[in-house]
Amino acid sequence: MMAYILRRVAYALPILIGVNLITFALFFVVNSPDDMARMQLGDKRVTQEAIDTWKVEHGYDQPLFVNPQADGLGVLTQTIFFQKSLKLFAFDFGASDSGRDIGNDISQRMWPSLAIAVPVLLVGLAINISYALMIVFFRATYIDVGSVVLLVAMMSISSLFYIIGGQFLIGKLLHLVPISGYDTGLEAIKFLILPVIVSVIAGIGGGTRLYRTFFLEEINRDYVRTARAKGLAERVVLFRHVLRNALIPILTGVVAVLPLLFMGALITESFFGVPGLGSYTIDAISRQDFAIVRAMVFLGSVLYILGLILTDISYTLVDPRVRLS
Repeated sequence: MMAYILRRVAYALPILIGVNLITFALFFVVNSPDDMARMQLGDKRVTQEAIDTWKVEHGYDQPLFVNPQADGLGVLTQTIFFQKSLKLFAFDFGASDSGRDIGNDISQRMWPSLAIAVPVLLVGLAINISYALMIVFFRATYIDVGSVVLLVAMMSISSLFYIIGGQFLIGKLLHLVPISGYDTGLEAIKFLILPVIVSVIAGIGGGTRLYRTFFLEEINRDYVRTARAKGLAERVVLFRHVLRNALIPILTGVVAVLPLLFMGALITESFFGVPGLGSYTIDAISRQDFAIVRAMVFLGSVLYILGLILTDISYTLVDPRVRLS
């Protein structure tokens, strides 16, 4: 297994370089270093001298990918791409274009993001799997048909509707919890309840329908018919055999979204005023702070690759026939 993990890590390096290369290219197609300097200096009548000084101070005074005026390896190393990318692979995110320590910001903002994302994942997973099993148990009945119609309707509704509707109903009409905001310590719980409830409800449509498909594929296999022929109750067949054999596709989806737990929910955090990594990224994009955008894209890529490796490892845990080689 260790050789497999090391090989996957080695494969990740060119992927991360490619993602970083595309990020640089896309960002600088839209914004030149001069545009970034004007945005950060915040003065419409800023002089070219002030722009040049800002570019030198923040390392944007060199060519982007290739420096034709340099010699030897300097053609590639004396560029913005190399200078800004090299430290990322050591997880040194440096300072933002406004001077803030990005690593410190991430370490502080990751906790509000996790406080929302972890309950949403666990509660949502329990509800979606339980609901999907119930639908499969009552398959080909009115409960099955009605549930599928309800799930499709829930999938068709925008997540913004759930957010606005939840804020209006639970926050404004019922006054059960604050509509938005955040606090530290235990006081933060009352601000997290509403985004967690809204996120769980918004995910029921897609999650339950997906798991229902997994269970229906398993329920017609030979081992299920054998279990029924032995006289096992349908409830036992579902929980002991169907659920266990459907764990691999479920794990594929669950582990792949683990990076999103850390990265935060962009829209949810912004609407509910939660100072997590999602709102941090949105603010950086609106301010055109390339240092933060670059760091978050790189960190998201690393976590996604890590999630895929964990997915492969989890296969060996739920199915002993799977071997990593």
